[in-house]
Amino acid sequence: MFQFFKKNSLLKLLPEVKGKYLTNVSLSKHTWFGVGGPAEVMYIPHDSDDLSFFIQECPKNVPVFLIGGGSNLLVRDGGIPGVVIKLDSPAFKQVSVGTNEITCGAGLHNIELKKYLLNHQIGGLEFLCSIPGVIGGSVKTNAGCFGREVKDVIKSVQIMNGLGKIKKVGVADLELGYRSSCFPDDWIILSITFVTTPDTKENIEKKLNDQKAYRVAKQPYNQKTAGSTFKNPQGLRAWELIKKSGCDTLSVGGAKVSEKHCNFLINTGNATAKDIETLGEIIINTVRQKTYITLEWEIKRVGIDK
Repeated sequence: MFQFFKKNSLLKLLPEVKGKYLTNVSLSKHTWFGVGGPAEVMYIPHDSDDLSFFIQECPKNVPVFLIGGGSNLLVRDGGIPGVVIKLDSPAFKQVSVGTNEITCGAGLHNIELKKYLLNHQIGGLEFLCSIPGVIGGSVKTNAGCFGREVKDVIKSVQIMNGLGKIKKVGVADLELGYRSSCFPDDWIILSITFVTTPDTKENIEKKLNDQKAYRVAKQPYNQKTAGSTFKNPQGLRAWELIKKSGCDTLSVGGAKVSEKHCNFLINTGNATAKDIETLGEIIINTVRQKTYITLEWEIKRVGIDK
């Protein structure tokens, strides 16, 4: 298990960069659940060259973890040792519109895509705007909703590998599956090119509004949640299994199952990461006992216990 370095000793090991190093950053402020311990060091690269230099020069014994928008993430209460990278500078939020395609920086928030779709009358990507988080995370998990997945609209991605080298990867090599991809852990997505179709501003706006209305009506909205907690087993729905097993009213500490949609866990305001993870494990065990089906976490759990 990774351990934190002695106070301030980690910074002395890291290369001098153009970006920013921040120490002891509370990751509860960088995740939708609003829980979790600190990042020992958070690194915000200035641009891809700066990131490449860091990757090449960072000591190999220093653990490195990339965080996106924090929407599908549960950081444990002990935090994350080593360096947490966040692509939060303008260089990673650029957007370029071409003929029947759009290229977005990995740090662009999905909701920000909305203005480009409307201004340029670009259709086909409305579902992405309703998914919490950033574009890079949406691709790595092959996020989807409303009958569409990222794999249906992606053309290629630009990545940086574990050696700090940049290359372009086509959709055929990504092996995108249900909430999964073949991305190695040491790849960092820099930008994504999506295939688009022309559409009218009125049609795009209607789809965006309809999708938002559905989420407000059917799912917890403006609450501290990380979205769907468990993947749907093949041919089944996780929420139905949870409800059938009598887990739809469970709670642990400040964490509880959403009353609107029981595949969503909620931080009611004072939950710890341990509360949320414990609740999730209770649901997994209970559903297994009742149905002989083992639910699989869709939310990524990282960090160490306190």
